[in-house]
Amino acid sequence: MIAARGLTKTYGPKKAVDGIDFTVEPGRVTGFLGPNGAGKSTTMRMVLGLDRPTAGSVTVNGHRYQDSAAPLREVGALLEARALHPGRSARDHLRWLAVSNGIPARRVDHVLDLVGLEGVAGQRVGKFSLGMGQRLGIAVALLGDPPVVVLDEPVNGLDPEGIRWVRNLARELAAGGRTVFISSHLMSEMALTADHLLVIGRGRILADCSTSDFIAEHAASYVRVRSPQPGDVADLLLRQGLDVTRHEDDELRVQGLDAAAIGELVGKSGLFLHELTLVRSSLEDAFMTLTADSVEYSATTTTTAGTAR
Repeated sequence: MIAARGLTKTYGPKKAVDGIDFTVEPGRVTGFLGPNGAGKSTTMRMVLGLDRPTAGSVTVNGHRYQDSAAPLREVGALLEARALHPGRSARDHLRWLAVSNGIPARRVDHVLDLVGLEGVAGQRVGKFSLGMGQRLGIAVALLGDPPVVVLDEPVNGLDPEGIRWVRNLARELAAGGRTVFISSHLMSEMALTADHLLVIGRGRILADCSTSDFIAEHAASYVRVRSPQPGDVADLLLRQGLDVTRHEDDELRVQGLDAAAIGELVGKSGLFLHELTLVRSSLEDAFMTLTADSVEYSATTTTTAGTAR
């Protein structure tokens, strides 16, 4: 378990993390989301003792991570996958970490096989692709068979098969009773992976709830209705007290009643329907809605990229 209480980090006048409280519990995958500059990386670094809190505390299994006698047996972490000596082989990189933490040598080959690098274990890691480096970083995180796993952007650089593998790995670790804490910018992947979400913006916790509750609260689903008689259908539904908005191509977006009930209502009135579709809100929609006022770096959308000279 990871527990933060009043966790704060300031850099001069700027509060990168502002008195946050949260608990990452075992047995589920907790996703950590936030815009760039929100405080995600700073928070993870404080969890791992790489940054010292200005105020408050964060503990792993009841004590500070830096007080652990064998850190890799306590927490497996992936923060910077490329933070390694480029001249070492993948196997040698894992070997010295194993020796320094009292981990049996046989564990090295086990994790190399687990992450799919057994065939390149003797190669120098400086020649690894981004995806191979990510896999080695995950191997380091799993080396000590830790009860707590912290992964920052673990699917960065991975192909679709690798992304699915990380997703299944995270869920298997959680199903085995481990605490799994993952930061990612890929909303679609977090929607498939995370059971619970922590959302941070401008250094403060904006949401701490299940993924399903987060989506339901911050992004609304609607029923898409198309008809050759859009005006008549809209009037009918409005008279029933439903929320109806009209969009391009005579698309109606209706809230307040499910698709089946809308179909029956329109059918009884002798009107025709060409489409009746439930459009479910996404994690990305919910995230964008909640964090709209917390984005520190935003770009403007233009119709052209610029004029060549």
